Amino acid sequence: MKLSLIHNITTRNAYQPVATGAEGDKKMAFRYYGPMGKGVNSEGMELFDDLKEGIFQTRPNRFVVECTVEGRNVRAYLPNPGRLTELFLPDSRLLLVKHDPASGRKLAYTVVAVEKDGVPVMLHTHSTNDVARVLIEHDRISGLEGARIVKTEHTIGHSRFDFLLSREGRELVLEVKSCTLFSGRIAMFPDAITDRGRRHLMELAELSRTGMQTAVLFIVHSPSVDYFMPEHHTDLAFSRTLFDVRHDVMVKAVGVTWAQDLRLGSAVRELSIPWDLVDRESHDRGSYIVVLRLSRDRVMEIGDLGKMRFRKGYYLYTGSAKADLTQRIERHRRITTKVQGHIDYLRRCAEWHASFPIRTSDELECDLASALGSIAEWSVPGFSAIDCACATHLFGMAGDPLHNAAFIDILMDFRIRRLEKKIEA
Repeated sequence: MKLSLIHNITTRNAYQPVATGAEGDKKMAFRYYGPMGKGVNSEGMELFDDLKEGIFQTRPNRFVVECTVEGRNVRAYLPNPGRLTELFLPDSRLLLVKHDPASGRKLAYTVVAVEKDGVPVMLHTHSTNDVARVLIEHDRISGLEGARIVKTEHTIGHSRFDFLLSREGRELVLEVKSCTLFSGRIAMFPDAITDRGRRHLMELAELSRTGMQTAVLFIVHSPSVDYFMPEHHTDLAFSRTLFDVRHDVMVKAVGVTWAQDLRLGSAVRELSIPWDLVDRESHDRGSYIVVLRLSRDRVMEIGDLGKMRFRKGYYLYTGSAKADLTQRIERHRRITTKVQGHIDYLRRCAEWHASFPIRTSDELECDLASALGSIAEWSVPGFSAIDCACATHLFGMAGDPLHNAAFIDILMDFRIRRLEKKIEA
Protein backbone atom coordinates (compact mmCIF):
# COMPACT_ATOMS: atom_id res chain seq x y z
CA MET A 1 0.00 0.00 0.00
CA LYS A 2 1.13 3.57 -0.53
CA LEU A 3 2.39 5.38 2.52
CA SER A 4 0.11 8.38 2.63
CA LEU A 5 0.94 11.82 3.98
CA ILE A 6 -0.96 13.36 6.85
CA HIS A 7 -2.01 16.90 5.97
CA ASN A 8 -2.86 19.92 8.09
CA ILE A 9 -0.35 19.11 10.81
CA THR A 10 1.27 21.96 12.68
CA THR A 11 4.78 20.63 13.26
CA ARG A 12 8.42 21.43 12.65
CA ASN A 13 9.02 18.11 10.88
CA ALA A 14 7.56 16.24 7.93
CA TYR A 15 8.22 13.11 5.94
CA GLN A 16 7.42 11.88 2.45
CA PRO A 17 6.88 8.30 1.22
CA VAL A 18 9.49 6.85 -1.10
CA ALA A 19 8.30 3.27 -1.49
CA THR A 20 5.15 1.29 -2.12
CA GLY A 21 4.34 -2.30 -1.35
CA ALA A 22 1.65 -4.91 -1.37
CA GLU A 23 -1.52 -4.22 0.57
CA GLY A 24 -0.85 -4.80 4.25
CA ASP A 25 2.92 -4.28 3.97
CA LYS A 26 3.97 -2.55 7.19
CA LYS A 27 7.62 -1.95 6.33
CA MET A 28 8.61 1.51 7.46
CA ALA A 29 10.03 2.99 4.25
CA PHE A 30 9.89 6.72 3.75
CA ARG A 31 11.89 9.88 3.42
CA TYR A 32 11.96 11.82 6.66
CA TYR A 33 12.95 15.36 7.53
CA GLY A 34 13.51 15.64 11.27
CA PRO A 35 14.87 18.29 13.62
CA MET A 36 18.32 18.27 12.03
CA GLY A 37 16.89 18.43 8.51
CA LYS A 38 18.15 15.15 7.05
CA GLY A 39 16.73 12.62 4.67
CA VAL A 40 16.84 8.83 4.59
CA ASN A 41 16.89 6.02 2.12
CA SER A 42 14.11 3.50 1.72
CA GLU A 43 15.23 1.19 4.53
CA GLY A 44 14.11 3.28 7.50
CA MET A 45 14.13 6.56 9.33
CA GLU A 46 17.52 8.17 9.71
CA LEU A 47 17.38 11.21 11.98
CA PHE A 48 20.97 12.36 11.69
CA ASP A 49 23.53 12.36 8.91
CA ASP A 50 27.32 12.69 8.98
CA LEU A 51 27.59 11.27 12.49
CA LYS A 52 30.83 11.76 14.41
CA GLU A 53 32.20 9.32 16.94
CA GLY A 54 33.27 10.57 20.35
CA ILE A 55 34.55 9.17 23.64
CA PHE A 56 32.80 10.25 26.83
CA GLN A 57 34.89 11.95 29.50
CA THR A 58 32.69 13.84 31.97
CA ARG A 59 29.28 15.48 32.31
CA PRO A 60 29.70 18.85 34.06
CA ASN A 61 25.95 19.52 34.07
CA ARG A 62 22.69 18.00 32.82
CA PHE A 63 22.92 19.44 29.32
CA VAL A 64 26.67 19.42 28.62
CA VAL A 65 29.03 16.53 27.97
CA GLU A 66 32.80 16.72 27.70
CA CYS A 67 34.22 14.21 25.25
CA THR A 68 36.98 13.53 22.76
CA VAL A 69 36.12 13.89 19.05
CA GLU A 70 38.71 13.33 16.33
CA GLY A 71 41.52 13.66 18.87
CA ARG A 72 40.22 16.94 20.34
CA ASN A 73 38.55 17.59 23.68
CA VAL A 74 35.21 19.28 23.04
CA ARG A 75 32.04 20.21 24.85
CA ALA A 76 28.76 19.00 23.36
CA TYR A 77 25.10 19.78 23.99
CA LEU A 78 23.08 16.91 25.49
CA PRO A 79 19.32 17.15 24.76
CA ASN A 80 18.43 14.78 27.60
CA PRO A 81 17.95 15.75 31.28
CA GLY A 82 17.99 12.17 32.58
CA ARG A 83 20.68 10.89 34.93
CA LEU A 84 21.96 8.31 32.40
CA THR A 85 24.39 7.01 35.04
CA GLU A 86 24.44 3.51 33.62
CA LEU A 87 25.18 4.82 30.11
CA PHE A 88 27.78 7.53 30.73
CA LEU A 89 30.67 5.46 31.98
CA PRO A 90 34.30 6.46 31.30
CA ASP A 91 35.31 5.89 27.67
CA SER A 92 31.76 5.14 26.52
CA ARG A 93 31.35 5.58 22.77
CA LEU A 94 29.15 8.52 21.74
CA LEU A 95 27.55 9.50 18.46
CA LEU A 96 27.42 13.23 17.78
CA VAL A 97 26.30 15.68 15.13
CA LYS A 98 28.56 18.62 14.23
CA HIS A 99 26.81 21.88 13.45
CA ASP A 100 27.64 24.44 10.82
CA PRO A 101 29.54 27.35 12.41
CA ALA A 102 27.06 29.70 10.75
CA SER A 103 24.25 28.17 12.85
CA GLY A 104 25.26 30.38 15.76
CA ARG A 105 25.05 27.52 18.25
CA LYS A 106 27.01 27.96 21.46
CA LEU A 107 28.35 24.39 21.26
CA ALA A 108 29.55 22.94 17.96
CA TYR A 109 28.36 19.38 18.71
CA THR A 110 25.20 17.67 19.91
CA VAL A 111 25.24 14.22 21.51
CA VAL A 112 22.55 12.07 19.91
CA ALA A 113 23.37 8.53 21.08
CA VAL A 114 25.60 6.43 23.32
CA GLU A 115 26.66 2.84 22.78
CA LYS A 116 25.65 0.15 25.28
CA ASP A 117 26.79 -3.44 24.78
CA GLY A 118 27.72 -2.61 21.20
CA VAL A 119 24.28 -1.17 20.32
CA PRO A 120 23.46 2.56 20.06
CA VAL A 121 20.90 4.00 22.47
CA MET A 122 19.23 7.12 21.09
CA LEU A 123 19.44 10.01 23.59
CA HIS A 124 17.90 12.91 21.65
CA THR A 125 14.62 13.22 23.56
CA HIS A 126 13.27 15.83 21.12
CA SER A 127 13.38 13.19 18.38
CA THR A 128 11.32 10.62 20.28
CA ASN A 129 8.11 12.26 19.07
CA ASP A 130 9.33 11.83 15.50
CA VAL A 131 9.69 8.12 16.19
CA ALA A 132 6.23 8.03 17.73
CA ARG A 133 4.74 9.72 14.66
CA VAL A 134 6.20 7.08 12.39
CA LEU A 135 4.98 4.23 14.59
CA ILE A 136 1.48 5.70 14.77
CA GLU A 137 1.17 6.40 11.06
CA HIS A 138 2.33 2.88 10.21
CA ASP A 139 -0.04 1.24 12.71
CA ARG A 140 2.77 -0.18 14.82
CA ILE A 141 1.15 0.56 18.20
CA SER A 142 -1.60 -1.84 19.22
CA GLY A 143 -4.67 0.03 20.35
CA LEU A 144 -3.82 2.99 18.14
CA GLU A 145 -4.33 1.32 14.76
CA GLY A 146 -5.97 3.64 12.27
CA ALA A 147 -5.23 6.76 14.33
CA ARG A 148 -4.68 10.00 12.42
CA ILE A 149 -2.47 12.75 13.77
CA VAL A 150 -4.49 15.95 14.04
CA LYS A 151 -1.99 18.14 15.87
CA THR A 152 1.32 18.04 17.69
CA GLU A 153 2.14 19.86 20.92
CA HIS A 154 -1.55 20.16 21.75
CA THR A 155 -2.42 22.51 24.63
CA ILE A 156 -5.26 21.81 27.02
CA GLY A 157 -5.60 24.22 29.91
CA HIS A 158 -2.12 24.96 31.25
CA SER A 159 -0.56 21.77 29.92
CA ARG A 160 0.84 20.78 26.55
CA PHE A 161 0.61 17.20 25.32
CA ASP A 162 2.62 15.64 22.52
CA PHE A 163 -0.18 14.60 20.15
CA LEU A 164 -3.85 15.05 19.48
CA LEU A 165 -5.04 12.04 17.48
CA SER A 166 -8.28 11.15 15.82
CA ARG A 167 -9.36 7.50 15.91
CA GLU A 168 -12.72 6.06 14.95
CA GLY A 169 -14.26 9.51 15.02
CA ARG A 170 -13.03 10.35 18.52
CA GLU A 171 -10.19 12.53 19.75
CA LEU A 172 -7.35 10.96 21.70
CA VAL A 173 -4.65 12.84 23.64
CA LEU A 174 -1.28 11.11 23.63
CA GLU A 175 1.82 11.78 25.74
CA VAL A 176 5.16 10.19 24.68
CA LYS A 177 8.09 9.33 26.95
CA SER A 178 11.61 8.35 25.94
CA CYS A 179 13.05 5.44 27.93
CA THR A 180 16.81 4.72 27.98
CA LEU A 181 17.01 2.81 31.29
CA PHE A 182 17.04 -0.95 30.81
CA SER A 183 18.96 -3.99 31.93
CA GLY A 184 18.42 -7.64 31.14
CA ARG A 185 14.84 -8.04 29.96
CA ILE A 186 13.30 -5.08 31.81
CA ALA A 187 13.07 -1.39 30.94
CA MET A 188 12.12 1.32 33.44
CA PHE A 189 11.07 4.97 33.37
CA PRO A 190 12.00 7.53 34.67
CA ASP A 191 15.67 7.55 35.67
CA ALA A 192 15.22 10.87 37.51
CA ILE A 193 12.31 12.34 39.45
CA THR A 194 9.77 13.86 37.05
CA ASP A 195 7.07 15.95 38.68
CA ARG A 196 6.01 17.09 35.21
CA GLY A 197 5.58 13.48 34.06
CA ARG A 198 3.46 12.65 37.09
CA ARG A 199 1.32 15.73 36.53
CA HIS A 200 0.73 14.72 32.93
CA LEU A 201 -0.50 11.30 34.05
CA MET A 202 -2.96 12.86 36.47
CA GLU A 203 -4.21 15.31 33.84
CA LEU A 204 -4.65 12.53 31.28
CA ALA A 205 -6.68 10.56 33.82
CA GLU A 206 -8.86 13.60 34.51
CA LEU A 207 -9.43 14.14 30.78
CA SER A 208 -10.42 10.49 30.48
CA ARG A 209 -13.03 10.92 33.20
CA THR A 210 -14.61 13.73 31.16
CA GLY A 211 -15.05 11.35 28.22
CA MET A 212 -11.90 11.99 26.17
CA GLN A 213 -9.62 9.10 25.18
CA THR A 214 -6.07 9.41 26.54
CA ALA A 215 -2.85 7.39 26.31
CA VAL A 216 0.80 7.44 27.32
CA LEU A 217 3.42 5.75 25.13
CA PHE A 218 6.85 4.76 26.44
CA ILE A 219 9.38 4.28 23.65
CA VAL A 220 12.24 2.09 24.88
CA HIS A 221 15.41 2.45 22.84
CA SER A 222 16.39 -1.21 22.99
CA PRO A 223 15.36 -4.29 21.01
CA SER A 224 16.22 -6.78 23.75
CA VAL A 225 13.71 -6.11 26.52
CA ASP A 226 10.39 -7.87 27.12
CA TYR A 227 8.92 -5.97 30.07
CA PHE A 228 8.33 -2.39 31.11
CA MET A 229 7.88 -1.04 34.64
CA PRO A 230 7.79 2.42 36.20
CA GLU A 231 11.06 3.06 38.04
CA HIS A 232 9.78 2.92 41.62
CA HIS A 233 13.25 3.12 43.19
CA THR A 234 13.95 6.65 41.95
CA ASP A 235 10.43 8.10 41.60
CA LEU A 236 7.94 6.30 43.82
CA ALA A 237 5.25 8.95 43.26
CA PHE A 238 5.37 8.51 39.47
CA SER A 239 5.20 4.74 39.84
CA ARG A 240 2.18 4.81 42.12
CA THR A 241 0.44 7.36 39.88
CA LEU A 242 0.97 5.27 36.75
CA PHE A 243 -0.46 2.26 38.56
CA ASP A 244 -3.45 4.26 39.83
CA VAL A 245 -4.39 5.70 36.41
CA ARG A 246 -3.91 2.50 34.37
CA HIS A 247 -7.68 1.95 33.99
CA ASP A 248 -8.31 5.54 32.87
CA VAL A 249 -5.28 6.03 30.61
CA MET A 250 -4.13 3.60 27.92
CA VAL A 251 -0.54 2.69 28.87
CA LYS A 252 1.68 1.33 26.09
CA ALA A 253 5.38 0.51 25.94
CA VAL A 254 7.32 -0.57 22.86
CA GLY A 255 10.96 -1.39 22.19
CA VAL A 256 12.62 -0.08 19.01
CA THR A 257 15.89 -0.91 17.27
CA TRP A 258 18.59 1.51 16.14
CA ALA A 259 21.28 0.60 13.63
CA GLN A 260 24.86 1.82 13.98
CA ASP A 261 24.07 4.80 11.74
CA LEU A 262 20.98 5.58 13.87
CA ARG A 263 18.54 4.36 11.26
CA LEU A 264 15.33 3.15 12.87
CA GLY A 265 14.90 -0.60 12.41
CA SER A 266 11.67 -2.18 11.26
CA ALA A 267 11.28 -4.35 14.37
CA VAL A 268 8.93 -2.94 17.00
CA ARG A 269 8.30 -5.02 20.11
CA GLU A 270 5.32 -4.44 22.40
CA LEU A 271 6.38 -4.82 26.02
CA SER A 272 4.37 -6.42 28.79
CA ILE A 273 3.70 -4.45 31.98
CA PRO A 274 3.52 -6.67 35.12
CA TRP A 275 1.02 -4.55 37.01
CA ASP A 276 0.79 -6.92 39.99
CA LEU A 277 4.53 -6.64 40.52
CA VAL A 278 4.39 -2.86 40.12
CA ASP A 279 1.82 -2.74 42.90
CA ARG A 280 3.81 -5.06 45.21
CA GLU A 281 7.16 -3.31 44.77
CA SER A 282 6.06 0.34 44.69
CA HIS A 283 6.14 1.04 48.42
CA ASP A 284 8.48 3.10 50.58
CA ARG A 285 10.47 0.25 52.08
CA GLY A 286 13.56 -1.74 51.25
CA SER A 287 17.33 -1.24 51.26
CA TYR A 288 19.65 1.54 50.17
CA ILE A 289 23.19 2.59 49.42
CA VAL A 290 24.51 5.94 50.62
CA VAL A 291 27.73 7.27 49.08
CA LEU A 292 29.83 9.73 51.10
CA ARG A 293 33.09 11.44 50.18
CA LEU A 294 36.01 12.11 52.50
CA SER A 295 38.34 14.76 51.10
CA ARG A 296 41.32 13.84 53.30
CA ASP A 297 42.52 11.18 55.71
CA ARG A 298 40.81 11.42 59.07
CA VAL A 299 40.87 9.78 62.49
CA MET A 300 37.37 9.65 64.00
CA GLU A 301 35.68 8.36 67.09
CA ILE A 302 33.01 5.87 65.97
CA GLY A 303 30.99 5.09 69.09
CA ASP A 304 31.70 1.64 70.51
CA LEU A 305 34.26 1.01 67.78
CA GLY A 306 36.51 3.69 69.25
CA LYS A 307 39.01 5.73 67.25
CA MET A 308 39.34 4.62 63.65
CA ARG A 309 41.42 5.86 60.75
CA PHE A 310 39.59 6.61 57.51
CA ARG A 311 41.54 7.19 54.34
CA LYS A 312 40.31 9.77 51.86
CA GLY A 313 38.00 8.53 49.14
CA TYR A 314 34.40 7.42 48.69
CA TYR A 315 32.48 5.39 51.26
CA LEU A 316 29.53 3.16 50.41
CA TYR A 317 27.17 2.41 53.26
CA THR A 318 24.24 0.02 53.02
CA GLY A 319 21.20 -0.09 55.27
CA SER A 320 17.48 -0.88 55.19
CA ALA A 321 14.09 0.28 56.43
CA LYS A 322 10.86 -1.70 56.64
CA ALA A 323 8.91 1.56 56.30
CA ASP A 324 9.62 5.23 55.54
CA LEU A 325 12.69 4.46 53.43
CA THR A 326 12.75 8.00 52.03
CA GLN A 327 12.78 9.47 55.52
CA ARG A 328 15.63 7.17 56.56
CA ILE A 329 17.80 8.27 53.66
CA GLU A 330 16.98 11.94 54.26
CA ARG A 331 18.03 11.54 57.87
CA HIS A 332 21.45 10.34 56.70
CA ARG A 333 21.69 13.37 54.44
CA ARG A 334 21.36 15.72 57.42
CA ILE A 335 24.21 16.17 59.87
CA THR A 336 22.70 15.49 63.28
CA THR A 337 23.92 15.75 66.86
CA LYS A 338 21.64 12.88 67.87
CA VAL A 339 23.59 9.73 67.17
CA GLN A 340 21.62 6.60 66.29
CA GLY A 341 24.28 4.58 64.47
CA HIS A 342 27.87 4.44 63.29
CA ILE A 343 26.99 6.26 60.07
CA ASP A 344 26.09 9.42 62.04
CA TYR A 345 29.69 9.77 63.25
CA LEU A 346 31.11 9.43 59.74
CA ARG A 347 28.51 11.82 58.32
CA ARG A 348 29.87 14.63 60.50
CA CYS A 349 33.14 14.62 58.55
CA ALA A 350 32.20 13.18 55.15
CA GLU A 351 30.23 15.10 52.53
CA TRP A 352 27.08 13.76 50.92
CA HIS A 353 27.62 12.42 47.39
CA ALA A 354 24.66 10.24 46.35
CA SER A 355 22.00 7.81 47.52
CA PHE A 356 20.34 4.84 45.83
CA PRO A 357 17.11 3.42 47.29
CA ILE A 358 16.19 -0.14 46.33
CA ARG A 359 12.48 -0.38 47.07
CA THR A 360 11.36 -3.94 47.64
CA SER A 361 9.59 -6.25 50.05
CA ASP A 362 12.71 -8.47 50.13
CA GLU A 363 15.45 -8.17 52.75
CA LEU A 364 18.49 -7.29 50.67
CA GLU A 365 20.76 -5.33 53.03
CA CYS A 366 23.22 -8.17 53.69
CA ASP A 367 23.19 -9.26 50.05
CA LEU A 368 24.03 -5.67 49.10
CA ALA A 369 26.89 -5.64 51.61
CA SER A 370 28.27 -8.84 50.13
CA ALA A 371 28.05 -7.44 46.59
CA LEU A 372 29.72 -4.15 47.53
CA GLY A 373 32.45 -6.02 49.40
CA SER A 374 33.31 -7.91 46.22
CA ILE A 375 34.20 -4.70 44.35
CA ALA A 376 35.43 -2.42 47.17
CA GLU A 377 39.10 -1.52 47.58
CA TRP A 378 38.84 -1.60 51.38
CA SER A 379 36.28 -1.97 54.16
CA VAL A 380 35.76 -0.75 57.74
CA PRO A 381 35.44 -3.82 60.05
CA GLY A 382 32.42 -3.92 62.34
CA PHE A 383 30.77 -0.80 60.93
CA SER A 384 26.98 -1.08 61.47
CA ALA A 385 27.19 -4.90 61.38
CA ILE A 386 25.36 -5.44 64.67
CA ASP A 387 22.30 -7.59 64.02
CA CYS A 388 23.72 -9.79 61.26
CA ALA A 389 26.66 -12.01 60.38
CA CYS A 390 28.24 -9.47 58.00
CA ALA A 391 31.78 -8.26 58.73
CA THR A 392 30.79 -4.68 57.86
CA HIS A 393 28.28 -2.52 56.02
CA LEU A 394 30.78 0.19 55.02
CA PHE A 395 33.15 -0.05 52.06
CA GLY A 396 35.67 2.27 50.45
CA MET A 397 36.89 3.22 46.99
CA ALA A 398 39.49 5.73 45.87
CA GLY A 399 37.46 6.77 42.80
CA ASP A 400 33.86 7.85 42.34
CA PRO A 401 31.67 4.71 42.31
CA LEU A 402 29.22 6.46 39.96
CA HIS A 403 31.94 6.13 37.31
CA ASN A 404 32.68 2.52 38.21
CA ALA A 405 31.16 -0.05 35.84
CA ALA A 406 31.17 -2.78 38.50
CA PHE A 407 29.21 -0.60 40.94
CA ILE A 408 26.69 0.37 38.27
CA ASP A 409 26.26 -3.30 37.41
CA ILE A 410 25.39 -4.03 41.06
CA LEU A 411 22.76 -1.29 40.96
CA MET A 412 21.27 -2.69 37.76
CA ASP A 413 21.21 -6.17 39.26
CA PHE A 414 19.47 -5.20 42.50
CA ARG A 415 17.16 -2.59 41.03
CA ILE A 416 16.16 -4.20 37.73
CA ARG A 417 17.47 -7.63 36.77
CA ARG A 418 16.46 -9.43 39.98
CA LEU A 419 12.83 -8.56 39.19
CA GLU A 420 12.85 -10.93 36.21
CA LYS A 421 12.47 -13.91 38.53
CA LYS A 422 9.50 -12.26 40.23
CA ILE A 423 7.80 -11.64 36.88
CA GLU A 424 8.29 -15.23 35.78
CA ALA A 425 7.42 -16.83 39.13
